[in-house]
Amino acid sequence: MQDDIVDFPADYKNIERDTLELGFAQSSDGKIGQFLKVLCGSKVEGRFLELGTGSGLSTSWMLQGMDEKSTLLSVENDDGVLSIARKHLGSDPRVEFICDNGERVISRLEAASFDLIFADTWPGKYNHLEETLSLLKVGGFYVIDDMLAQDNWPDGHDKKAAELLKTLALHEQLKLVKMCWSTGIVLAVKHA
Repeated sequence: MQDDIVDFPADYKNIERDTLELGFAQSSDGKIGQFLKVLCGSKVEGRFLELGTGSGLSTSWMLQGMDEKSTLLSVENDDGVLSIARKHLGSDPRVEFICDNGERVISRLEAASFDLIFADTWPGKYNHLEETLSLLKVGGFYVIDDMLAQDNWPDGHDKKAAELLKTLALHEQLKLVKMCWSTGIVLAVKHA
């Protein structure tokens, strides 16, 4: 429920309205947005990566948490949904939107260059995981959501999610916590 969420980003309701009008049904939960806001606020002059912009609901929360010298690179392969984020958030100089396949973008980025990565799509989560984790600085956060069973999961996706959780839990460079909150959040921090 959204009723316990306070201090919505300025453009949130307009993004939400345009998202509903478009019929895009894969938006992030508001609670993950609040969580991302706090994490972004913990990094001074941070550099952040969002894989799976969608229409920009989580992006708006991340921007709300960021200081003025932080930057956010947000990647989405669907220009129709991305146009909503660009419309409402594109004037913020701290954010750069890229419409491309996540796999291509991940392969072009510099290793150990991000303080936080929010992987809200397949690239960076279910594929190209190691390449994505290599982009994190030591002390950087890796965040995923939708790890609790969802009504819209295709057959067999529960096994994919369980395998991902196992891989992350056994990763020698990560310390993580799995939370049964929101849609199921995993927060990991990279250590040396």
